[in-house]
Order: sequence, then structure tokens, then C-alpha cells
Amino acid sequence: MGRGRVQLRQIENKIRRQVTFSKRRTGLVKKAQEISVLCDADVALIVFSPKGKLFEYSAGSSMERILDRYERCSYAGQDIPTPSLDSQGECSTECSKLLRMIDVMQRSLRHLKGEEVDSLSIRELHALEMQLDTSLKRTRSRKNQLMVESIAQLQKKIDQREDSEPQNLSQGLASLAIPPCEPPHPLPRPTSPPPPLSLGGTSHRNEVGDLDAGTLIRPTNTTLPHWMPRLTGE
Repeated sequence: MGRGRVQLRQIENKIRRQVTFSKRRTGLVKKAQEISVLCDADVALIVFSPKGKLFEYSAGSSMERILDRYERCSYAGQDIPTPSLDSQGECSTECSKLLRMIDVMQRSLRHLKGEEVDSLSIRELHALEMQLDTSLKRTRSRKNQLMVESIAQLQKKIDQREDSEPQNLSQGLASLAIPPCEPPHPLPRPTSPPPPLSLGGTSHRNEVGDLDAGTLIRPTNTTLPHWMPRLTGE
């Protein structure tokens, strides 16, 4: 039974796709080399990977020579107007002028970087110094301007914060204020103690001093409360 025709389609798996690309690219280069050797043909191969990496191969001649040959063959059948000698001379003069300007600008840039200054004369070095000094002054002026603007912005923020702090402080104190307490009620003043009583011949000691042992306190006619029993001395 014959083998069916395989339908070509893009490999969805990225890893398998990369492996297949490497294998097929190697095989393609090998085939190009074979046809160049076997048939004495100029072969140029240009391949870009899916990630944009360039792979090229040329057999028999350089890549530039093969591409130049390809361009000549491509435009051979087209009617290309032949430029006149005057236009060719103007283009050549313009190109030479542009090339000289590019060379002068590149040399000046190298001098500004401090390169290739050994061949300069005193006048050229002085002119270069003046140019660098002017550039340095402009750079410092711009830097100082940016610093002043930055300081002004910071000062403005500080002033705004200082203006808002007293208001926030007063609001915080108002929220933390304690209501005034009522004054405490005065305590009742203690009354004077009742006079000491003495029964019989018992001696009495007061705060002033000791009484004589034989001194007796005579009973008084003080009326006692109704709940205290009456005591009479013998």
C-alpha cells in the first residue's frame, strides 16, 4: 500500500518548531552546497528564523557579488533612464560635499570627547576650550534652574503643611477635651465628742495630762439619752 501524501502545516509546538527549523536549515545549506559543487553554480541562501535571526550562505562567490548580479538581472528588462553627464557630475559633487561635512562633524565630535587632540594647534585648542566652556556654562545654568524650581516646590509643600498643622492640632485637642468635673460635696464636719464619763472611783486620762489617782470626776446632771441605762454610783 502506497504512502499517502502528507499535508504541510505549521507546527504548533514552539519547541518542536525550533528543532525542525534547525534541522531543515542545516539540510537546506547542505543542498545548496551540493548544487554549487556539482553544477558549478553561484548559490546564495538567506534565511530568517521565526525570532528574526539572520542566517545566510553563499557558495562560489561572496554574498555581495551575488546580490549585485541579481539586481543587474532584475533591472535588465526595465527601461531605466540613463542619467546625463551633467546630472552625474552634480550628484558626484553633492555626494563629495556631504561626505566632507560628515567627516568634519565626526572629527569635531571626537575632539569634544577629548580624542585626537594631539594634532590640534594652539588656536584650535583655544577654540575647543571656549566651546567646552560655553557648553559647561549652559549645562550648569540649566542644572541650577532645575534645583531652584525643586527647592521652591519643596518650600511650597512645607508651607502648606505648616498652615494645615494648627487646624489639625486644634481639632485633635477638641476631640480629646475632657468635660469638667463637678466639685465634690463637702464632708460633714465631725461634732465634738461627748464629755467623758467616770464611774465610781475610776481615774480619767485626757489629752492634756494625767489626773491624780485620787481625783474623781463628779457626776453631773447631764441628761442621758433614753437608750443609755442610768447608772448611779455607790
